[in-house]
Amino acid sequence: MRIRILLSFLLYFPSSIVSCYAQSASTKPLEVAANDRPDSASVTTARLSERNPRYKLLPGDVLDVSFELSPELNQQISVQPDGFVTLKQIGDLHVAGESVPELTASIKTAYTRVLNNPIITVTLREFEKPFFTAGGMVGHPGKYELRGDVTLVEALQQAGGLTEESKHSQVLLFHRVSQDWLEAKVVDVKKMLKNRTLAEDVHLQPGDMIFVPQNRISKMRKFIPTAGFSMYRPVM
Repeated sequence: MRIRILLSFLLYFPSSIVSCYAQSASTKPLEVAANDRPDSASVTTARLSERNPRYKLLPGDVLDVSFELSPELNQQISVQPDGFVTLKQIGDLHVAGESVPELTASIKTAYTRVLNNPIITVTLREFEKPFFTAGGMVGHPGKYELRGDVTLVEALQQAGGLTEESKHSQVLLFHRVSQDWLEAKVVDVKKMLKNRTLAEDVHLQPGDMIFVPQNRISKMRKFIPTAGFSMYRPVM
């Protein structure tokens, strides 16, 4: 919900937001807090934990839970919209946001109440495919499946390319580094393409969001009467 609010804010005030980001774009990525800003140690810990990120469970995911010594407890569970699953003889357990290894440990801990040192295997059967979203001044804003290694420029092409109203010198890329934190980076796509420095093209990660702001000229265009342009037209 807070991410939606942020994107809505950008749609109405893109120039002010982008200029703020651009001031520090040459030094380091910005960190956008979903909640209150944590201390530097917690941010560092979040970044380190996400260096090789594992898939986090989402509502709608389906998993198989197998008990090696108690096959009667074998079951298939689905993550409910509220993030809980229902386990035999245990009841509800909140699992959304956990990785499969973390879920395995949680289920094992829960079943120690009824079993002695249970041996449990959890297999992810159905899950949401990796995706990215593109919004703002692109041809076709929306959600796209992330297949293989995709760069920012390639993702923009999948989203229909940049429109004439886009400010492609300040494209925003949002990446979630933890449950509460987003990292925002400003990418000068115009300069990168002009100089043919595609080695600097950013590689997307699942869940990344791209936002292309509107340029100032296109925002002014709707406030200038069409008749006013006639005096500036060259005489043929």
